[in-house]
Amino acid sequence: MRKARFTEHQIIAVIKSVEAGRTVKDVCREVGISEATYYNWKSKYGGMEASDIKKIKEPEDENRRLKQMFADLSLECRALKDVIEKKPLKPASKRELVTHLITTFGLSIRQVCRSLNLSRTVYHYRPDSTHDEPVIAALQAAAERYPRYGFPKLFQVLRRQGYQWNDKRIHRIYCLLKLNFRRRGKQRLPVRNPPPLATPEVLNQSWSVDFMNDDLVCGRRFRTFNVVDDFNREALSIEIDLNLPAPRVVRVLDRIAANRGYLAMLRMDNGPEFISLALAEWAAKHAVKLEFIRPGKPTQNAFIERFNRTYRTEILGFYLFRTLNEVREITEKWLSEYNCERPHESLNNMTPEEYRQHHYLAGISKNAWN
Repeated sequence: MRKARFTEHQIIAVIKSVEAGRTVKDVCREVGISEATYYNWKSKYGGMEASDIKKIKEPEDENRRLKQMFADLSLECRALKDVIEKKPLKPASKRELVTHLITTFGLSIRQVCRSLNLSRTVYHYRPDSTHDEPVIAALQAAAERYPRYGFPKLFQVLRRQGYQWNDKRIHRIYCLLKLNFRRRGKQRLPVRNPPPLATPEVLNQSWSVDFMNDDLVCGRRFRTFNVVDDFNREALSIEIDLNLPAPRVVRVLDRIAANRGYLAMLRMDNGPEFISLALAEWAAKHAVKLEFIRPGKPTQNAFIERFNRTYRTEILGFYLFRTLNEVREITEKWLSEYNCERPHESLNNMTPEEYRQHHYLAGISKNAWN
């Protein structure tokens, strides 16, 4: 992972949030880092303030410091004024305000509730937190095991464990525990009209391949070569090394085909390894059709691009890697979990392995009937 992903000021803000009372797990989940990364930051920046970083990087400027202090104080005053004048929106905050007005000004419950547009039934209601304890325990356990899963994935995990709780109830507790991630705004893109991407009907009908790049802690870059079967979204291989030339790509494809059989079509972009003579000769030898997407149209290779996003979020962007062997070990463990445990919405919430077995048994039943 790139070392410049967070600035020193952002790292100090993360450490301060933990010192203010929040748990390490919650903060790490919010910013998308592992606990090992947090403790590395704490050992290096623990006890430091933002002003200390500024003193290290550049000389102290008294005039700028005074102007910054004045701006910070003005911002705090505006924030306090906004908090005082803000109207209560949630029933819990309205209940607190009703109690405050009753005890301070001696008004009746009916008068205060009518003024705040709050039903007296809502005011007297007290939620039973003990009723949700099993859901909280199961949801927290699932979130600790899969720290980068959102609500849809965690809901399917609980369903696969045998729990039949309502999705709205689980979502309410999910929001109450503040497990939801901060959503980033979508980037506005021009209108595109890619050709339709057909879904294969059988295994080995179409594979998708692509490369990814990342950094070790020392700053040395490495590459990954990802192969996915488009039929059941199964990740066939993730080859990791500092350099992956075209002959290495051919060897990886031959190794997969030795256990699985050769494919009919290979979808990829226009990278130098894919337009090489070595891959073209391999495809002609094994009767494999090479389908290249249009330049600048990654959506035409959507199956592997979606897989790359999941791999980046859950592995490459979540850990700090010191060696290539560490990358391979973590990836190998995650690859087995991805194929055998992770449900996919596009597969009717089945895993790639379950989807493959389901269609295999369906084919046997059809042949026996005929």
